[in-house]
Amino acid sequence: MGVSGALLVSIIPALILIHLYYSPYTKVEESFNIQATHDILTHGIPSQDYSRALAVNFDHVSYPGSVPRTFVGALLLAGLSRPWIAFLSHPYQVQLLVRSLLGLVNATSLILLGIAVQKAFGRPARIWFTLLQASQFHVIYYASRTLPNMFAFALSTLALRSLLLAGSYPEMDKAASKHYRLSLYLLTVAGIIFRSELAILLACTTLYLLSRGKISITGTILPAGVGGVAIGLLSTISIDSFFWQTFPLWPEWTGFYYNTIQGHSAAWGTSPWYFYVLNALPRLLINPMTYIILIPLAIINPTSRQHSIDITIPSTGFVVLYSFLPHKEWRFIIYVIPGLTAVAAAGSSWIWTRRAKATLYRLLSLGLVISVVASFVISTALLAVSSLNYPGGAALTKLHEIAGRGNNGSRIHVDNLSCQTGVTRFLERHDSSQSVHSSNLWDPVEHPRGKWLYDKTEDPSLLLDPAFWCKFDYVLAERPEKVIGKWRILAVQYGFSGVRILRPGQPRFHHAPETVEELQLEEGSKSSGESNQPKYALLDMLREKVTRGWWIMVKMEPKIRILENLDRC
Repeated sequence: MGVSGALLVSIIPALILIHLYYSPYTKVEESFNIQATHDILTHGIPSQDYSRALAVNFDHVSYPGSVPRTFVGALLLAGLSRPWIAFLSHPYQVQLLVRSLLGLVNATSLILLGIAVQKAFGRPARIWFTLLQASQFHVIYYASRTLPNMFAFALSTLALRSLLLAGSYPEMDKAASKHYRLSLYLLTVAGIIFRSELAILLACTTLYLLSRGKISITGTILPAGVGGVAIGLLSTISIDSFFWQTFPLWPEWTGFYYNTIQGHSAAWGTSPWYFYVLNALPRLLINPMTYIILIPLAIINPTSRQHSIDITIPSTGFVVLYSFLPHKEWRFIIYVIPGLTAVAAAGSSWIWTRRAKATLYRLLSLGLVISVVASFVISTALLAVSSLNYPGGAALTKLHEIAGRGNNGSRIHVDNLSCQTGVTRFLERHDSSQSVHSSNLWDPVEHPRGKWLYDKTEDPSLLLDPAFWCKFDYVLAERPEKVIGKWRILAVQYGFSGVRILRPGQPRFHHAPETVEELQLEEGSKSSGESNQPKYALLDMLREKVTRGWWIMVKMEPKIRILENLDRC
């Protein structure tokens, strides 16, 4: 592998890690897997008195959620992380390690898919696949996030790789049959363990391949199905029945029954039938050339048509059928994005390799380059904005800085918004005599004063009891007026609240800091270090000279107040 090959391979994992670095905290959708990974790493797998050990040490017992979820992904992440945590000095670093490993697993699946794209469409297509995929915000940003979808994403992407490789061999060839079986097997395992919606993608892929005579029931479907079902069910039922202390338990079936058959998912909101096609897919792909020009061109072009159809028809069928469910989220269809990007890469390759032959190809090539650069710019802006959506994690980190290292311990209450926007057990401080991998780290049982104790009580009756509040030293609160007692605000953590369009002549600052720039400038003026004034003088100059007075600023608003108790029990 030469320098260009190494650079090509490194682009996607490097960008995933950069996104992780700039947005290190998590949200509520990721909380189960990140907390479960923490608990396994910290307390291990109980070997005796299981029920009590799980109840005392594992977060899911106290906060089970509406339906049980699988521990398989968390167990795998904990296993991958365990050899490395001895080199780390703080639990926060372990959270970054855990997310980095998941991100690198997903990056590896995309790299392997890129190699398959090269075999199917040629090296230029692989280069364009890497550029198109790297410039898409959602896949790169969420690749390291412990959503169940991103565990399934790695398997579905590898399944797509096998599907693409199978098409490179003659039909019914042994090698092709092997790849088809692996593709269906991986989709089956991913659907059973992680995300049940992949059953639709599996069905669409199987029916398409069967209708084209590419697979047989006895030679491909049955071996892949039986093997996938056996491995998937054996893994999830054995692992999850133990951790949830309910036998037999198949979490993904329980979630499917609760959300889809009983219809509880609609409580989270519904969207029109066209949401995925007209909203989610364009947002996920970002680059409009992808679906307006590149994918249609790859399907029309005889040299790339068959491979492109093999990917596009099952993916389209999955999106169309899934559109019948009322509750829709973009992450439910993220599995089709690498495949559609691969098809678009074939169209990109066709245009790029012919740029010297005709004016039309030169113009399309120029448009392709400009659109990819613009996609990178948009993705970078989305990263900057998205990193502001985690005030809970930032507030807890700020509280630890305020409390100082000389503090031997405190009792802290964390409210619901803080838990939803970044607070995890990896962020909690622990006694200095303990290492990051101590067996009793963050034990949530009652500690004497001198230890750090974190509370997430949501019981309304307790929150109305003054005796409940007086035992805490600090509180992270969205609504400080609901905190009973005598408190003072130590700090305020701001968070994203939209964007503001500045018109010519409109001042950049208001009376109170509202935008990211204002907050940074305010912080800079309070510190003894270098001022932010030159930076904003440059922005003002750009606004005046380049955009003629127009500007886009990110609006911020107070999200979390850090309160100190002035009247402890």
